Amino acid sequence: MSNKVEAIDVAKAANPWELYGPGQRRTLLFILFLTGTSNYADRNVIGVLLEPIKAEFGVSDTMLGLLTGLAFAIFYVTVGLPIAWLADRGNRKKIIVWSLTVWSIMTALCGVAQNFWQLALARVGVGAGEAGAVPPAQSLIADYYPPEQRAGALGVYMMSSMAGYIIGMTAGGWVAQHYGWREAFLVIGLPGFLLAVAAHFVLREPRLQAGFAVAPEATEDARQSIKLLLAKPAYRNIVYALVVYFLMAYGALVFTASFMIRVHGLTVAEAGGLFGIMSAVGAVVGNLGGGKLGDYLAKRDIAWVAKFPGLALIAALPLYVGSFAMGSVALMIPLSLIGGILLTGAVPTIFAALHVICGSKRRAMAVALAFFFANLIGLGLGPVLAGAISDHMAGIYGPADGLRYALMIMSLTFLPAGIFMLRAAKYLKSDLEE
Repeated sequence: MSNKVEAIDVAKAANPWELYGPGQRRTLLFILFLTGTSNYADRNVIGVLLEPIKAEFGVSDTMLGLLTGLAFAIFYVTVGLPIAWLADRGNRKKIIVWSLTVWSIMTALCGVAQNFWQLALARVGVGAGEAGAVPPAQSLIADYYPPEQRAGALGVYMMSSMAGYIIGMTAGGWVAQHYGWREAFLVIGLPGFLLAVAAHFVLREPRLQAGFAVAPEATEDARQSIKLLLAKPAYRNIVYALVVYFLMAYGALVFTASFMIRVHGLTVAEAGGLFGIMSAVGAVVGNLGGGKLGDYLAKRDIAWVAKFPGLALIAALPLYVGSFAMGSVALMIPLSLIGGILLTGAVPTIFAALHVICGSKRRAMAVALAFFFANLIGLGLGPVLAGAISDHMAGIYGPADGLRYALMIMSLTFLPAGIFMLRAAKYLKSDLEE
């Protein structure tokens, strides 16, 4: 994109998304999709490596939950808010490029850890780096796409979470099976450096163009932004929903591969591959379908961007409980797959609802604040809570059924998550701020 073309576009554009044609938007979204894939692959590869890590370091499920949850989440949420404050004012492209570089380095360092606490420290670094991934990316997407196309675009971007799951689980599991768990961290982490170079040259920051820079008088300090966001009932209920949702979806479900290994006797590679395939199907159908359905329903009634995910989350509850209760993988797969489609289909519309009410000057802060609570409580405590329940149940039913019952209990969180989204729908129109 030449400077001349950009100047012509700026002269004609009244909104930042008018700077880009459909082809340019797809290219920009594709790069953001790849950065999101790297983000979630580096974050989630540890899920398929828990059993060999447990065997080598001799730690409990509770400690594994600490490794996957709090060790990652504590710096993720601590660094996330100041990064979001910068993203609402500065160059979001640079934030994404530097964050990508940091989390790639720290993922690779996980592969050279010589004890449990070194590994935990490296995971803290992964969390710190990935704090600059999602809020700036969603903020850019909201500038690249007009409001009536955002749920679909966010659906494509959100699909990167499952793509990362797939790569982390399948590639990570295969490498761990044949070469070792340390090598899996290296294989997943190192490609991020090449992607950082691509993001530097391809991504665009609309604020660098005349007329779209953030004027000092249009900005808010972080405290004011947070206060205004939390004053909105719809925003509060969306945050509540995300917190409870994360307890299971991004917390306890990290034990899914371990569940397949312990309960159904799969190898590390088999569990990673199967979970990766299930995640792939769920991601394509759920994120793309959910995003498109969200756009369609929003044109009829904007409140549906909150109603739809609420109903989807509630419907996922019996499917997940049933999938963990099944006595074979063949019976588990269809229930888990349908449940996964509902979960991934809900996510794009949850964030589309958030962007409807947050206001343009605090988009990144709105996402980061939601992630602050969702990751600190949901992602941070979800694996620890699931691990603690599993350890307790293991003393009664054994390690396999102990994990089974822990995941069934944790699945109950989808009910309150859905109820909170339905409550958010009641306030969405009164809290509207584009």
